[in-house]
Amino acid sequence: MPYTRIKICGITRPEDAQVAVAHGADAIGLVFYANSPRAVNPGQAEEILRVVPPFVSTVALFVDEQASVIEGIMSALPIDMLQFHGEESADFCEQFRRPYLKALRVKPGLDLVEAAAPYGSARGLLLDSWQEGVPGGTGKTFEWGLAESLREHAVVLAGGLSAANVGEAIARLAPAGVDVSGGVESAPGIKDAGRIKEFISAVRATD
Repeated sequence: MPYTRIKICGITRPEDAQVAVAHGADAIGLVFYANSPRAVNPGQAEEILRVVPPFVSTVALFVDEQASVIEGIMSALPIDMLQFHGEESADFCEQFRRPYLKALRVKPGLDLVEAAAPYGSARGLLLDSWQEGVPGGTGKTFEWGLAESLREHAVVLAGGLSAANVGEAIARLAPAGVDVSGGVESAPGIKDAGRIKEFISAVRATD
């Protein structure tokens, strides 16, 4: 039976991480990008990570960050996976010797196969919506048909997902995982327990 992995991203409070885990999230995401309304600093991240139990993955998201900053966070915090949401090259992503996701921002005209080709070492390709000047977290979906060329890859689907549409997305694309942030929030960075439960239930119902 298929099992779609679920990541709840943009966690800013320990209680939100606890709710996500309690309802069955496979991973939580921490945003280390100062321009995001969901950004956390290392101190906040440490408090959140204290409540994450064994076998739930922790993912640190960066956007064109300096290698030294990433290395500092990796050495200070128990991070399982890195997520690169900017213009990072494959060589840059690989230097940390840690499993990573590479985000590709999808828009009409983008050759996804060509864009994905350099990142053969990535654990997965995260497909998000393109918006000028915004590296992610747009809250908007993209044309899912554009992702069908990557069926042979481990795809994590993001961009405007919610309990209302995630089932359709999974049925259409059968991604390895789904990633949600704004779709389970009451305000930017503040997760809503009811929406988290509904989202995860919708994924599992489709599985």
